[in-house]
Amino acid sequence: MSSIQDLAARTPSSRRRDLDLLRAAAIGAVVLGHWLILTVERPSDGHLTGFSVLPELPWAHAVTWLFQVMPVFFLVGGAANAISWTRQRARGGTATRWLLDRSARLFPPLTAFLLVVAGGAAAARQAGAAPDVVAQAVALVILPLWFLVVYLGVTALTPLTYRLHERHGLAVPVALVAGVALGDVLRLATGQELAAAGSFALGWLAVQQASYAWHDGTLRLGPRRAATLVVVGVGTLLLLTGPGPYPVSMVTVPGAAIQNPSPPTLALLTLAATQLGIVALVARPAERWLARPRPWAVVVAVNTVVLTVYLWHLVAALLAALALDALGLLPPSDPGTAGWWLGRVPWLVALAAVLAVLVILLGPVETRAPARRARAEADDGRRRTRGLAAVAAALARTGPVVGAYVAAVAGLLWLTAAGGGPHGPFAVPTGALVVTLGSAAVLRFGRAGARQREKV
Repeated sequence: MSSIQDLAARTPSSRRRDLDLLRAAAIGAVVLGHWLILTVERPSDGHLTGFSVLPELPWAHAVTWLFQVMPVFFLVGGAANAISWTRQRARGGTATRWLLDRSARLFPPLTAFLLVVAGGAAAARQAGAAPDVVAQAVALVILPLWFLVVYLGVTALTPLTYRLHERHGLAVPVALVAGVALGDVLRLATGQELAAAGSFALGWLAVQQASYAWHDGTLRLGPRRAATLVVVGVGTLLLLTGPGPYPVSMVTVPGAAIQNPSPPTLALLTLAATQLGIVALVARPAERWLARPRPWAVVVAVNTVVLTVYLWHLVAALLAALALDALGLLPPSDPGTAGWWLGRVPWLVALAAVLAVLVILLGPVETRAPARRARAEADDGRRRTRGLAAVAAALARTGPVVGAYVAAVAGLLWLTAAGGGPHGPFAVPTGALVVTLGSAAVLRFGRAGARQREKV
């Protein structure tokens, strides 16, 4: 804990602490929401299976407005990207180096996650587990990767999208929202989700562009305007999901004809606007509160492992379900009953305990301080042979960096879109695994090469 307190004490006064608080709160909402709606049972075939309770609890769909916090991540991420990119640019840095630096925090925890999941799937197959059971388990635990596909893609576009913001301001998110509206019209007219596939990029880019405007004051959101935005946003949501054509749930409901988050609809973007009003309202009070050492230390501690928590929280659910089943303590699986509600308490406690262990074991992959990682990679680069040093320097150039980053995102997309088939020994497409891990390795090697070049 002393290292966390030291890290908190060294926080520069210019840091926007409210962004860190929002990120920590959002990850808590994601984890709690997923754990609450996930129910596990052992049906007649004898294999444990998990399912979402939302199709059986229609009244709970409105509650998802509180737990759908993906827009908050893009609001926070957009502001953080704007801050880091403008600072990099002011120092004379390049977009390539900025992208390498951003990848340093994101890809090591992702690499560890993929290696452990793939290795665990292969070991389970070797131990005699049925391929379809292993495939179902892996399909569950890799669900969080869909968010990273979009988030990594939007992050990579920051130098371009921030330039568009500087030139055209609020016209950019307005145009992007218009594109989402067009996608919704096509989707509603044809009944095909694929008709609005472009909204995956347009919707989340619109949220990031709005975040730029909020951060630099182009979009002025004082307390009165922010409160008005919240009231108007909630009212619009009620119209869109009541007499309007959109479902009430802001998260995926298995079997529903239209899903608000996949791809994002106007209803979800309205929720994002409402959340923007809320985060603008809490920004100043949060900054004052986080000036205190203790709450700020807690926020720092959560943020040092935020990606680890996100990646592993469904693995924790799987492991806890197996343990509870082995002990005969698996909670009742009939949603909405008194037994089910009472069972949520030990269920959440068990999952939290398992996740805590996973974070203790795997969190250090993410918690390494950037300066320490930079020194280690630079020292490693000096120990390389001249030939390897030349390769590392070549990989630090724009072409290889952009190519590796795009390939990594494409590999993740392949992993998430492949479905729940057995897919070979790792229960995911081997090619997707190779592409993603190989691209992450190229980026890591490129970071070492970039630091070598700077020392010359």
